[in-house]
Amino acid sequence: MPPAGQCLLWLGLVLASVCASLESAAPSNSTTGPLNVLLIIVDDLRPSLGCYGDKAIRSPNIDQLASRSLLFQNAFAQQAVCAPSRVSFLTGRRPDTTRLYDFNSYWRIHAGNFSTIPQYFKENGYVTMSVGKVFHPGISSNYSDDSPYSWSFPPYHPSSEKYENTKTCRGPDGQLHANLLCPVDVADVPEGTLPDKQSTEQAIRLLEKMKTSASPFFLAVGYHKPHIPFRYPKEFQKLYPLENITLAPDPQVPAGLPPVAYNPWMDIRQREDVQALNLSVPYGPIPVDFQRKIRQSYFASVSYLDTQVGHLLSALDDLQLTNSTIIAFASDHGWALGEHGEWAKYSNFDVATRVPLMFYVPGRTAPLPEAGEELFPYIDPFDSVLELMEPGRRVMDLVELLSLSPTLAGLAGLHVPPRCPVPSFHVQLCREGQNLGKHFQLQDLGEDPHLCGNPRESIAYSQYPRPADYPQWNSDKPSLKDIKVMGYSIRTIDYRYTVWVGFDPREFLANFSDVHAGELYFVDSDPLQDHNMYNDSQGRDLLQSLMP
Repeated sequence: MPPAGQCLLWLGLVLASVCASLESAAPSNSTTGPLNVLLIIVDDLRPSLGCYGDKAIRSPNIDQLASRSLLFQNAFAQQAVCAPSRVSFLTGRRPDTTRLYDFNSYWRIHAGNFSTIPQYFKENGYVTMSVGKVFHPGISSNYSDDSPYSWSFPPYHPSSEKYENTKTCRGPDGQLHANLLCPVDVADVPEGTLPDKQSTEQAIRLLEKMKTSASPFFLAVGYHKPHIPFRYPKEFQKLYPLENITLAPDPQVPAGLPPVAYNPWMDIRQREDVQALNLSVPYGPIPVDFQRKIRQSYFASVSYLDTQVGHLLSALDDLQLTNSTIIAFASDHGWALGEHGEWAKYSNFDVATRVPLMFYVPGRTAPLPEAGEELFPYIDPFDSVLELMEPGRRVMDLVELLSLSPTLAGLAGLHVPPRCPVPSFHVQLCREGQNLGKHFQLQDLGEDPHLCGNPRESIAYSQYPRPADYPQWNSDKPSLKDIKVMGYSIRTIDYRYTVWVGFDPREFLANFSDVHAGELYFVDSDPLQDHNMYNDSQGRDLLQSLMP
């Protein structure tokens, strides 16, 4: 077999050449004046949504947004953990450029004074506002959500956020616990509300103020759920009876999985209800009945989130802003629900890196609303009969989450920042992601809703750090100084190829001659990525064919 690092480097060159050939011109706006932007960012949301084909999930409001949007079927995050992913797509740079692989540094000091997408809009005359979890709070955003660079006003964080990880979950014993599973009676929790409810209310108040503003706005709203703990109104459990909850289709740790690729989901193990299970470390497994409860609470959290998105979009309708506002909807990364015997994120698998991504653009992805017409009326997920809504238009090409920044700039009619040189630490404004504007060029809404590009030309790139070759207590979230191995992963329409190589955290340098392990999964025959073909003859033949 050819050296894995050599194959990966060559494929990286392919990625660069493909991206460099893309057009960066911004499509012209179909309405007069600058378009507003509403950016909705969700925490830990995999594409478990009706609009992505999951018929078990009740997400009617997000599905309604998708029915009037351009939906990207195969979008991938660049690192499956909160702070690195958010800094990546908000700056338009990869983790190797932001040099943020953990939660413990601020890119402007640690890597370079890189502009962010809200900062770029602010510098172009927009009022920029942040509600909820947009940047990851703490060191990675300078304890300020990158204020004052990114925002016109101090970001808003819901007051009830501080109770998320406290003992507010009523257990079977009647006592309060800090549990993973935490359905609540909202009237009984501190302040009588939940963070995402408060974020929706604040976002609507800001929209009301901006309706009469002479300046366009960029409003980012970050929702916490379905991030753990699964703390949500208990009535949403009724949507997902336990007897109807299925297990992951591949709940066993694959036999050919390199130990370095496995994440031991330590944050889940720290919750009181999971501690009571006395699970073995690192592989578990979690008892089947508790697996069903985790999946039930994740799905219930998604439906709760959907109601908040529904209220927000309905308010946009009521304020008659839908004809002048771009809506972008995305998640920071996915979340494993028992696939490969794993839970949470912290890996390079599709379940951890694949995310929902969609854009509504007035007059382009859907006709402009008539006077008094509601594009996004609120839909109650508890309605016994919900209308099945198909995505308005769907793109099958693989795309990367860091394309969010240049795409929003282009859709709003701003100049799309130039491609970054290599290296680009000295360049304040540039982009490492594609501008996805070419996918919005199809004007005839009567044409085939499945856009036909050439998906074999598209590549998505992800990475994840590890402190050792075998799972240990800090494998999920190693601090920079403890990183010894980096897993670089390339996803094409045909396969996912990952190579785990030595990494020097002091020099931020990967050694592709020091290969610790490899993974190769063929998507058509192994869509769940359970059969590692890296050392198989078929895998060797593929890797050999990729050599220049």
